[in-house]
Amino acid sequence: MSTIPILMYHNIGKPPEGARLRNLYVRATAFARQMLLLRLLGYRGLSMADAMPYLRGEKKGRVVAITFDDGYVDTLELALPILQKYGFTATCYFVSQRLGRHNEWDASQLQVRKPLMDESQLRAWQRAGMEVGAHSRTHPRLTECTDMQLDDEIAGSKRDLEALLGAPVTQFCYPYGDLDERVVAATRRAGYDAATTVQRGRARAGEDALLLRRVLVSGSTMPHLFLLKLFSRYEDKRG
Repeated sequence: MSTIPILMYHNIGKPPEGARLRNLYVRATAFARQMLLLRLLGYRGLSMADAMPYLRGEKKGRVVAITFDDGYVDTLELALPILQKYGFTATCYFVSQRLGRHNEWDASQLQVRKPLMDESQLRAWQRAGMEVGAHSRTHPRLTECTDMQLDDEIAGSKRDLEALLGAPVTQFCYPYGDLDERVVAATRRAGYDAATTVQRGRARAGEDALLLRRVLVSGSTMPHLFLLKLFSRYEDKRG
């Protein structure tokens, strides 16, 4: 069964002074080096929608899916030009009712307010050939939601973004990676093609598309470790 690494990023850029969990930041130079490595090895970076034929086992090839959580402005300003340089596509998951605001769900924990893309920036991301995915309406812990809240957060985020873009939104990412059978059932009911988790490991063709594992790329992921994560069982063993 072929493996398709799904790279998981949060912030691109230098960590602000005093920020906690500094490993959530991958410096732009490191990100550019990682994308160059993929290109030199003959791999294509794809959005989740573009990667779906490979994830379903319908196609085979040297591909890696690229994802960004939360919809931070630095994804547009710093990651996008690098992706465009190499002709890659990527998916960014947006918190649909927090556009243009900041990371209210963990700002106090991280001790930094990180700006989120607004509607015009989200559209600019899409116009550049990148994919908009959903990441709930408000970034709650979904397992703590009532059934009604679940549908509002998961299906509602899809509706919000589709109304904004006038285009289908087919990809979802579970906030905090928090899920159970009830959450997955609500995601399936909402009509998403696939959903990503924070469980570490490489996705395998033909697996449940609503329980996709990802490869964590952090600020401490040096080039040799980046290659190990993608092309060996290193990340799978940490799942």
